[in-house]
Amino acid sequence: MSIEKKLIQSLQKIARLGRATKKAIVISTDGLLCVFSVWVAFSLRLDTWIIGTTADLYVVLASLALWAPVFYTKGVYNSIFRFSGSRTIIDIGKCCIALAILLTLVVTIYRPFGVPRTVAIIQPILLFLFISLTRIIARYFLVDVLASRDFIGDRKRVIIYGAGTTGKQLASTIRNEPGMVVVAFVDDDWQLRGKTLDGIKIFAADQLTDIARRHEVTDVLLAMPKNTRAKNREIVKKLQPLSVHVRTVPRMSELVDGEVSTSSLREINVLDLLGRDPVLSNPMLMHRTISEKTVVVTGAGGSIGGELCRQIVALNPRRIVLFEMTEYALYAVEQDLLAICRANGTDGSIEIIPELGNVTNRAQVARMFARHAPDTVFHAAAYKHVPLVEANPIGGMYNNVFGTYFVALEALRAQVPNFMLISTDKAVRPTNIMGATKRVCELILQALSEEGSPTLFSMVRFGNVLGSSGSVVPRFEKQIREGGPVTLTHENVTRYFMTIPEAAQLVIQACAMAQGGDVFLLDMGEPVKIIDLARAMIELSGHSERTAANPDGDIEIAVVGLRAGEKLYEELLIGDNSQATEHSRIMRAVERMIPKAILFARLVDFESVLAEGNVVAALDILREFVPEFSPMSENVETAH
Repeated sequence: MSIEKKLIQSLQKIARLGRATKKAIVISTDGLLCVFSVWVAFSLRLDTWIIGTTADLYVVLASLALWAPVFYTKGVYNSIFRFSGSRTIIDIGKCCIALAILLTLVVTIYRPFGVPRTVAIIQPILLFLFISLTRIIARYFLVDVLASRDFIGDRKRVIIYGAGTTGKQLASTIRNEPGMVVVAFVDDDWQLRGKTLDGIKIFAADQLTDIARRHEVTDVLLAMPKNTRAKNREIVKKLQPLSVHVRTVPRMSELVDGEVSTSSLREINVLDLLGRDPVLSNPMLMHRTISEKTVVVTGAGGSIGGELCRQIVALNPRRIVLFEMTEYALYAVEQDLLAICRANGTDGSIEIIPELGNVTNRAQVARMFARHAPDTVFHAAAYKHVPLVEANPIGGMYNNVFGTYFVALEALRAQVPNFMLISTDKAVRPTNIMGATKRVCELILQALSEEGSPTLFSMVRFGNVLGSSGSVVPRFEKQIREGGPVTLTHENVTRYFMTIPEAAQLVIQACAMAQGGDVFLLDMGEPVKIIDLARAMIELSGHSERTAANPDGDIEIAVVGLRAGEKLYEELLIGDNSQATEHSRIMRAVERMIPKAILFARLVDFESVLAEGNVVAALDILREFVPEFSPMSENVETAH
């Protein structure tokens, strides 16, 4: 048997030993090193090999008596030795400094014959060097040698983007991962070019694609938690032709213990790329309608409603009422808010009230307002899934229009100061029933905003939010996990996108600027082609698109045709009139209204035909309310 095989077998036997046995071996080794370092210290000081004299035996006993409690108190032997890193070495250094101080005191006070006082300094320094060396050697053999020998399969070849503290921590962790090897660092700081970090060369950012190709890199890990989304987009764009797997380290505030490891890595996702870099919110606007007030959120269990609730509890309301028709969604958001309050130390000071109810039950809504006397209402409850509302027009029209109507009327009756409707860009020149119903909801609030109204009714329009229920993003993610195809309705379809937290913050700030009857528009940025989104998600997952030009690709994009009520692009403004507000990403629209008397009289007729299940008559009234409503399909003939 070769020496190499014998070494590996020996290492494997050591690795299989119990933790108590390993600990005993390490303590015994450190004890022997403590004795050995005394002899070496005497020999260096006296320039001759000294062993077995009364003087060195005295120092041996003194150092052993001090070494054990100092190292135990610091917890040196509670660490996992094969994962020893810089922090372990620092702890050993601190222990040796303490040992030097104590040993110097002993030698100075008792002045044993034949013991130079400098030995009390030299011996701890040598002990630090010897113990640190054993930790480094043990780590090398038990991690670098043994782990790599045990690994079966192809090792991932990794570039770490970022040669700072985070990148160094990540590289140190990867040394413990037998299936990964760091081949290079890349950093934006050109002054680091050509230097090394932990023995690994650092390259400039403009060399990224060349290095990735040359080293056949499979993964790029972004170790720059302070990167802007624009910077992440730039990096991913460079890597798109290579089909490498891109992951990132979360921001330090998102790490539980502040330690960077491979387990803390997460996928680069579309939120990192499409979401804009956040604009600091206006604290005055954020707090104006929330702090020390009672706030009601309808549809609290939905994507937008839930995020509104999370933002609201961070602004210290007196009470937040969660009004939701789905039991599990209500339970989930309540537990989420309770956890946030515990983390913020506000549990007990903010009253969280879950209300299981339906906005179309006017009596239930009235009782809720009477019980809690809210100061602010965010009305997010609605059916929003376009194809489902197209397939169920009666339910969709009744829930959206009369849910809003009843909540608004009861808010007015209860003299709620602030009422904000969550609307949609699909309300602008709608081609589907859902969008048309939301435009009717806007008209209702505009009609209620007559002069002298005690309630400031306002509404806010925005487009798709990334990751919301019904969004293309989770659907694409699922299709990619399943190996495709990724289904696309049309090659030219575009959408505006915004992150859920940004949307919720802007909604809260818009509410604070309401003057009555306001139609607020959120700046959604540039529209995104959905096919580009699909391609980016495929590439970010480390796959390639299968096309006629690339038949060996991993995942195909299949165009399946527009769904019922869907259009190629969305708009935020019906006319050409919009005004700036005190917030750079919120505008105010000036749009037509229907007089209150006319609108409410027709709402009576509308409710009647819906109760009869007369879809054709209901759609006729809907077109009357919203003349710009141009349904893509006129084939709705059955009542639901």
